[in-house]
Amino acid sequence: MANNPGWEREESPFHAGELAIQERFGLRERMDRQGRRVIREYLPEQHRQFYSQLPYILVGTVDADGHPWASILVGKPGFLSSPDDRTLRVMKMPLSGDPLAENLENGGDIGLLGIELHTRRRNRLNGTIRNLSADGFEVQVGQSFGNCPQYIQARAFELWENESESPKPVYRVENFGERERAMITAADTFFIATAYRNESAARGVDVSHRGGNPGFVRVDDSRTLTIPDFSGNFHFNTFGNLQLNPRAGLIFIDFDRGDLLYLTGTATVIWEGAEIREYAGAERLLRFHLEKGYRIEGGLPLRWSEPEFSPFLDSKRWLVESGVRSQESGVSNRG
Repeated sequence: MANNPGWEREESPFHAGELAIQERFGLRERMDRQGRRVIREYLPEQHRQFYSQLPYILVGTVDADGHPWASILVGKPGFLSSPDDRTLRVMKMPLSGDPLAENLENGGDIGLLGIELHTRRRNRLNGTIRNLSADGFEVQVGQSFGNCPQYIQARAFELWENESESPKPVYRVENFGERERAMITAADTFFIATAYRNESAARGVDVSHRGGNPGFVRVDDSRTLTIPDFSGNFHFNTFGNLQLNPRAGLIFIDFDRGDLLYLTGTATVIWEGAEIREYAGAERLLRFHLEKGYRIEGGLPLRWSEPEFSPFLDSKRWLVESGVRSQESGVSNRG
């Protein structure tokens, strides 16, 4: 496939939820043309090479009760490989305590986000799990496409071998306590998984990056978060899924301690109103309501450098109108 043809089906590469939001903003025809160029049902050669050099990948799955979860898999570069352009082989099983361990099943939907934080490169695919074994699994590609580098905080990493093998302390999260609030309010990065599972070619699970200056995620109360959203690539993959299925999973990473916070719940989009203006430049807000979660201490076998913040953050500001403080930040609508 030297010419890297795009979407070759007659039906749209976007599902009904994505199309509805694109239509809302007068972008449907434009995005149809763009989507047919950049979304594919196979892995281009550069994507196959890219995945093979990664030491980690973000994963989105759905549990038996229909709750999406965002997860992370970690391994020596080469644990991801592509025996052909329709297959990604994953030779690693979930980290200790990761809900992903309960969600892997042959025929199940899965979303993957390959992201190099140190280079700000990222590529996405969604597909179907097959050939699940004790050592790993394969993903049959459904859709594959690249992402822009906006709002990614650059970080170098070091892989700590064998650290992921031992069990880690797992704490069930039913509300945001002191430790959870500290992780969330300090975060400059998190990942969100959403799903729409029908019979169209655009169905599946998506996992997406969100980034901003520390504090861009607001803890409203013991079970509610608010996140501003800014203009991005206009695919509206995440919000399109939420249009049809209001469930979402989040993962927060403590890059200093290696702690992981897995959350699942429901999400609503605030499209208009005075509240949006509290976040200068925001086009909409995402409000997340916690149902359950897990916090794993020291669960990530990676150590990271201090972040180099995205230059795109300088163009975005948000205000927390508590009457006592204002703070710079920004996020992108990654889709």
